[in-house]
Amino acid sequence: MENKGKVFLNDEEKTGKPKDLFFIWFAANMGILGIVYGALIIGYGLSFTQSILIAILGPLSFLLVGYASLAGRDTGAITFMLSRAAYGFKGNHIPAFIGWAGQVGWLSVNVSTGTLTLLALFSAFGISTNNLLILLSLVIFAGLIIASSFFSHDTLVAIQTFFTYVFGALTLLVIIMLIPETDWNALFSMSSGPWLTGFFPALAFVIVGTGLTWTNASADYSRFQKRSNKSSAIIGSVTLGAFIPLFVIISTGILLATAAPELAHAENPILLISEILPRWMTIIYLFAALGGLTPMCFIGLKSSRLIMSTFNIEMKESTAITVHAVIITLIPLYVLIFSKDFLSYFQTFLGILGIGLAAWVSIFIVDYIFLRRNQGYDVKLLEDAHYNPINIGGVTSWIAGVIIGLLFTIYTNSSFDMLVTFSVSGGLYFVTNVLKKKH
Repeated sequence: MENKGKVFLNDEEKTGKPKDLFFIWFAANMGILGIVYGALIIGYGLSFTQSILIAILGPLSFLLVGYASLAGRDTGAITFMLSRAAYGFKGNHIPAFIGWAGQVGWLSVNVSTGTLTLLALFSAFGISTNNLLILLSLVIFAGLIIASSFFSHDTLVAIQTFFTYVFGALTLLVIIMLIPETDWNALFSMSSGPWLTGFFPALAFVIVGTGLTWTNASADYSRFQKRSNKSSAIIGSVTLGAFIPLFVIISTGILLATAAPELAHAENPILLISEILPRWMTIIYLFAALGGLTPMCFIGLKSSRLIMSTFNIEMKESTAITVHAVIITLIPLYVLIFSKDFLSYFQTFLGILGIGLAAWVSIFIVDYIFLRRNQGYDVKLLEDAHYNPINIGGVTSWIAGVIIGLLFTIYTNSSFDMLVTFSVSGGLYFVTNVLKKKH
């Protein structure tokens, strides 16, 4: 793996500019699945104004990613290597496993979406979907993603920049063609839904599916930034790079939901969207969809392998790649061939993932703001398994936040489980570590 056994990058290796982060996160958020997000938002029974507000506030959760990226700039270390400072060398395995499972889960979701897109492309050429074609499409798309594991960081930045310009333009063209399909009378006549049981659950769903999910990869790409790069430039590049495509695509999904109300429940939402477009536009749309999905899979695979490297398990590079290849093939295979309920599994996955990540990033950011930002990261905290094996304060703060968040979900009809988790974990860590100056 890249820089295996090395905690910090040298200053001469840290040559990145903030604009690199803009292109990385822009390309990673061009996925056509954002249109489905918009349809799902409408499904919560919200008005157009409420839905657009979610399309704004949800992607702004990338501010968390931007702020967490500062730790990578300061040190040149990957995210879950830095996380050892707050949880301990071995204690970090718990949230790191959740982070790894989240990345692999997202890879599986995106590979499933890519497979559905290929199936829609075949359908556009008159080839009907069957199990053999599903398997073939899955192998093709998953194989493309696995091949990206051999990309260097500079190659990845170059590819993300290319995809941003080319497929960003194609996606914008598709969106322009979709907007006229909007039933504006139906859209503006929708009454406002309940804020507590409609707006906030929908907002939480989008936050998990956008910024919160990517917090566990924040430093993986900012570690190449020069130490002299301004914090505001890094936070702004990350946030804007993700916000622009997400807002546009999610908003399009909101508009499109009036023309295709069944979109939020479709077995293949990608195919359904293609059927709304003029026939001559279908092929362009499907290529744009594939182009938008591919870069997010590239950085998702890279980050999941980086997280795996922090488990301190001796594993060959080929073995790590094989493990990921098997997982991101078998899960989509089950979802697409046997369960045939892609969106249901997707929503359940996001709900479970959100609580674990909310607890982790809360502690990570509190640790950075109040301890590491000024005093830095002691190398022994990050690479010596015996110096700080388990930080009891960090681990118990994470566990307490997760348990309370889950209980809040089970016993209350509310959507504040992630906010409660975030507050509890961060607050407990502040008391157990910051106030006691434990580092």
